[in-house]
Amino acid sequence: MELALVGEDSAVPYEQAIQTTVALEGDGACIARARHIAAGFLMRVQAEHGLPVSQRAVDLTQLVVSELVTNARKYAPGPVLLDLRIVGDAVEVVVWDGDPVLPVARAADAGRVGQHGLEIVMAVAQGFEAQREPVGKRITARIALLDDPGGAITSRRPL
Repeated sequence: MELALVGEDSAVPYEQAIQTTVALEGDGACIARARHIAAGFLMRVQAEHGLPVSQRAVDLTQLVVSELVTNARKYAPGPVLLDLRIVGDAVEVVVWDGDPVLPVARAADAGRVGQHGLEIVMAVAQGFEAQREPVGKRITARIALLDDPGGAITSRRPL
């Protein structure tokens, strides 16, 4: 896992330069690994780049990663790619899988057991997009890094 920084000569804007991409394979343990990778990425963004990240942003990012990777592992054959990147004042969670069928949020049903993942992601994300790719699909969710200055991890110091 690498934190990639794109130089000034690149066509990629600076805010997209902070990113990491990981291939996830295997059983359900890859979901927990993906959550851990997401939290670690945001901690490094804060420590190495000085960007404020609220605890809520870390929690929501882990939730979104968990839901999207779970869906990809459950419904798509083959590996899953997880891409995390900073774009402006948000983190984008991008999950690619090999199934070209785009997900559809189901109507709310409090009595339904399970299958609420996409509803959850769409409720907590600032933005959501699903795109077909030449092979498979790419799901992108955007989460604000800072929603409450008092809740920023950087502001938590021992009293």
